[in-house]
Amino acid sequence: MNVIECTELGRRYRRTWALRNCTLSMPAGHVVALVGPNGAGKTTLLNLAVGLATATTGAVTVLDGVPAGSPDALDRIAFVAQDAPLYKNLPADAMLRVARNLNRRWDDQRARARLEELGIPPGKKVGQLSGGQKAQLALTIALARRPDLLVLDEPLAALDPLARHDFMESLMATVAIDGVSVVLSSHVVAELERVADYLIVLSFGQVKVAGRVDELVAAHSTSQHRTGLEQIVLASMRESEGGVAA
Repeated sequence: MNVIECTELGRRYRRTWALRNCTLSMPAGHVVALVGPNGAGKTTLLNLAVGLATATTGAVTVLDGVPAGSPDALDRIAFVAQDAPLYKNLPADAMLRVARNLNRRWDDQRARARLEELGIPPGKKVGQLSGGQKAQLALTIALARRPDLLVLDEPLAALDPLARHDFMESLMATVAIDGVSVVLSSHVVAELERVADYLIVLSFGQVKVAGRVDELVAAHSTSQHRTGLEQIVLASMRESEGGVAA
């Protein structure tokens, strides 16, 4: 089963193509790292997959053929954007109540237990939480929906190294327990290297590399040198020529 599948997918904003002729498959049961420079089309691709944008050309389906943005897809996918839509003046527990009222699938007991486990005071206003706590609150809301697919767009961008580490640790614990498929977009390749087992590299709105991390590493390694994820990404960027800007 593929959690996201695109066929010649494209999205144009006026005269600029943010994504063009994008054909790829993201398999279920993996933590998929979506990597690329600014303007590569990562956010556009994820927005199309979760129904926040419509395609100019081509098609995208999710969860083994479900149309992106359809009611079935929306019920089964949880999305955390870089700027999580959290209300700064609401206490954390009130933010949970808002999310509960907006979602048909919701595990309130799990959400509150997770806040307690993370040490996030339920009565503290969102605007007074640290960057790491806000990210964890957004992730808690996403996980409380019991999704089949969790999509995270640059969740580490505003976090310090310790908060990034804690966020990834809690994410991987959830993956181990629930077996949820994850698509994670990030510039922080070093953090992705220890959690991702499938890699997709975008550049100029097109796919440059796609495959299992272990297979990609083996293909790029020699007996004298073992290539890491970051080296594979950098090599694919150097090979990119021409294209479109997002």
